[in-house]
Amino acid sequence: MADPWLTPRSPLDDLSLPVGDKFALADMPPAARFVFRGAEAARAACSTAFGVALPKALGAAGSAGERAALWLGPDEWLLLAEGESAETVAAAIEAGLADVSHALVDVSHRQVALEVTGRDAARVLSAGCPLDLRTKSFPVGMATRTLFDKVDITLWRRGETDFRIEVWRSFSPWLAAALTEAARGAPAA
Repeated sequence: MADPWLTPRSPLDDLSLPVGDKFALADMPPAARFVFRGAEAARAACSTAFGVALPKALGAAGSAGERAALWLGPDEWLLLAEGESAETVAAAIEAGLADVSHALVDVSHRQVALEVTGRDAARVLSAGCPLDLRTKSFPVGMATRTLFDKVDITLWRRGETDFRIEVWRSFSPWLAAALTEAARGAPAA
């Protein structure tokens, strides 16, 4: 029998997160997460090894199944693999890039993900995020590092009213509370 003290748990397990059509906040399942850096040859080889084309364009995200690659900078991507072992994913990437200069850092335990959905999702996020989150400025498929109030986040728009936030685990309870409070005061459309 597994020791319950050693079982990984989310820092959001004990929080009551809002649920509704206008705004909902959910704790996303565990994922393998990596920060990958490399030049064009490394990007191409990693795309093949990871099974998702690492985007070349500013702010783009690519996905296939439960895997995604979010462009963070000219030679930097956040790789996500939901429900997979970080060791298995890392081994496959390292095997595919054996002779290619690159950096692969496992950040699986550093971060958690929140899903923000609902008609008011963009307005709630705008309460603390300086980006213009209207669809014409931040379209579906766009991802970027930004801030929510004082917390560094990676924000990915996965649908018209569906966002994924990657945040350091230690900041996640504060972020969930701030988003919940912002939803209470979100102006009507």
